[in-house]
Amino acid sequence: MTTSTERSFFDLHITGLGYLNRIREVKPKKGDAFLACDIAALNGPSDDVAYVRFDTRVSGSEAQHLVRRCIQAVDAEKKVMIGFRLGDLWTDTFTYSKGKRAGEQGVSLKARLLFVSWIKVDGKLVYKAEPKPTDADDRDERDVRATDVPATSAEPQAAASEPARPAAEAADEATADAPALEVAESF
Repeated sequence: MTTSTERSFFDLHITGLGYLNRIREVKPKKGDAFLACDIAALNGPSDDVAYVRFDTRVSGSEAQHLVRRCIQAVDAEKKVMIGFRLGDLWTDTFTYSKGKRAGEQGVSLKARLLFVSWIKVDGKLVYKAEPKPTDADDRDERDVRATDVPATSAEPQAAASEPARPAAEAADEATADAPALEVAESF
């Protein structure tokens, strides 16, 4: 009898959109340096938006590359909005050292920035991640090949599987004519 040493995990992810701020390299006393940024995530009704601030550690080479490319725009105080996925949320308590709240306790929401789905700089779409095929897509392709059924257009399926998003965002994306990678190289 063999025993499995493989561990399983339950993931809790937060998806949303928000403004990118305070991109910085953090060098702790112990451990390796890492890239960090703040995200002011939009929350609530569109006519009365509230912001939830996340202090994030950027994880993954692609997310790090994309966030590093936004440094100049953030430093120039341009509005950099991203679609994101966060994981491993935790809280950190601290004491304010300056300002009106000096000496008071505060709470910071911390997380890992796992994925950047799109980036807009001053309202212009400059990057959009290409959708990656899922295991179900791979099975569907094998099933179609196995039965020799003629393939149909994937356009209706792709539109149906996209998550709902604000009409303004959809309109902005519809005007982006250049492929995402070419546009991303320009900023």
